[in-house]
Amino acid sequence: MNNKTLLSMYKKMQFFRIVEETIAARYHENKMRCPVHLAIGQEAISAAFSQVAQKGDYVMSSHRAHLHYLAKGGSLNSMISELYGKENGCSLGKGGSMHLIDLKVNFMGSTAIVGNTIPISAGIAMASKIKKEKSMTFVFFGDGAIEEGVFYETVNFAIVKELPIVFVCENNFYSVYSPLKPRQPKDRKIFKMVEAMGIKSFKADGNQIKKCYRTFSDAKKYVDSKKKPVFLEFETYRHLEHCGPNNDDNLNYRGSKEILRWKKKDPIINFEKELIKKKLLNKKKIYLEKNKIKKIVNTAFFKAEKSSFPNQKEAYRNLYA
Repeated sequence: MNNKTLLSMYKKMQFFRIVEETIAARYHENKMRCPVHLAIGQEAISAAFSQVAQKGDYVMSSHRAHLHYLAKGGSLNSMISELYGKENGCSLGKGGSMHLIDLKVNFMGSTAIVGNTIPISAGIAMASKIKKEKSMTFVFFGDGAIEEGVFYETVNFAIVKELPIVFVCENNFYSVYSPLKPRQPKDRKIFKMVEAMGIKSFKADGNQIKKCYRTFSDAKKYVDSKKKPVFLEFETYRHLEHCGPNNDDNLNYRGSKEILRWKKKDPIINFEKELIKKKLLNKKKIYLEKNKIKKIVNTAFFKAEKSSFPNQKEAYRNLYA
């Protein structure tokens, strides 16, 4: 990784963090009338992914999709307008936060149903292989999706058909309010369990952006050279509540010591310290970069508020049965 790549990843993380923080700060205005699942604390994975994803690659995601969409090159203006339900939103104002789609950048969709996009992404990878495209498909999901039967069916299908697909599990240790303990066998290593199915698997610390970058790079090289699927597990942690803009420490399903321990691993703060030591950053550069990002983000919100709502007739367009 050269200095240019390191700085690019840092700027991406800051961009993602400020976007999510701004959504959280403005959500109480009641102008975003859809649920939001924010990824504050999980920025390193998407920032690293943004460095290896190619224009022709396909991406699908789940309910916590903002960063995946932006990492693939999705328009911030279109995403914020979608949260506001406006006609210039990436889903024409019909989908909201959990249902983003932008075919211009091959972001093929995100949905609220746990594990729902996993088999669809395999279909996309299959089509890509049949058409002999050089692209590959990435599908993002959480640890909860590992408990869905369709996950195993799809991984099995991908192995048998040797599909160019990368399964990306962002393991933040919680499915809504339930930790891993009551949901999965004790001491299970997710990536080891999936590896036993016959698929190349990697695991990395999702708070260490350089490790995330190397893992994505290794996975992409493997799929390119072997023409086979890959499974990735990144351990990470969301700082806010499962759904919404607030802290949820008062619910006591996560202990205060646990939350504090993970916040000390904040991917942005720790990487920032590293770049300062390398003399690639200083306080002035950080201040200027954050201000630059805030202006871009605030402009996106301003444009979204000024945009028009869809015509009622739009509700009946693009319906399929």
